[in-house]
Amino acid sequence: MIDLHSHILPGLDDGSRSLAESLEMARLAVADGTTHMACTPHIVPGMYENGSANIGPAVHELEQALRRAAIPLALYVGADVHIAPDLPEQLALGSVPTLNRSRYFLFEPPHHVLPPRLEDLALRLINAGFIPILTHPERLTWIKANYDVVERLNAIGCLVQLTADSIVGAFGRTALYYSEKLIDEGRVDIIASDTHGATRRPPGLSQAVAVAAKRCGEDEARNMVLKRPGEILANRPLEPVGKARSKKPSPGNVGRFAGLGRLLKGGIA
Repeated sequence: MIDLHSHILPGLDDGSRSLAESLEMARLAVADGTTHMACTPHIVPGMYENGSANIGPAVHELEQALRRAAIPLALYVGADVHIAPDLPEQLALGSVPTLNRSRYFLFEPPHHVLPPRLEDLALRLINAGFIPILTHPERLTWIKANYDVVERLNAIGCLVQLTADSIVGAFGRTALYYSEKLIDEGRVDIIASDTHGATRRPPGLSQAVAVAAKRCGEDEARNMVLKRPGEILANRPLEPVGKARSKKPSPGNVGRFAGLGRLLKGGIA
């Protein structure tokens, strides 16, 4: 499997705190069946001032450590990119890294507040030749009142990535509900771990794949952790599945969680 979202690089953000922890995260990922992992530390202006200049060398150093430890995990450069007005320009300059230098990048909106003109920014990015991968929308607190924004971002060309732990219920009822809704509507392109540590949010995709397969089928669940991530790393053209698939929920799932969003009122993750 291929994990496109991780905070495995030591000391760059709120993820791994040390090289030893990074190596343990890698061991856990490999034991769970992950063979390739994108290293995607936060880029948050004023908080995590990461960029291509320091992420690339950090990936190289961790690769060397993995070789010395005989841990068979291939690493790729990337970033968990938070929104900024000049993001299209920074991507074009290469100062903000995409996933393996492709057209694709992880695009993380604010967790608790829907920013104005988010769709306009996404369109600017797409028109500039980049494809945003909307990270864990199921965990955004504003999704309850603004699910239509996620639908429109998907419709204009943003890919959708769910967090593995959301699918198995580890982030609570709301994240589980929206994970299932997005899967049932055929909007999910990628499942990733968004791992932050060896014990705190450890890596692993297999359990989420097994759960997702019960809703969308084994082949489609595998596509979310193998086929599509591989195409992204190879920079191949990839249209969001939500643009081409029926949005109708499976008959057995209609009404299962009806009204949950109404019962639940509605940073960095």
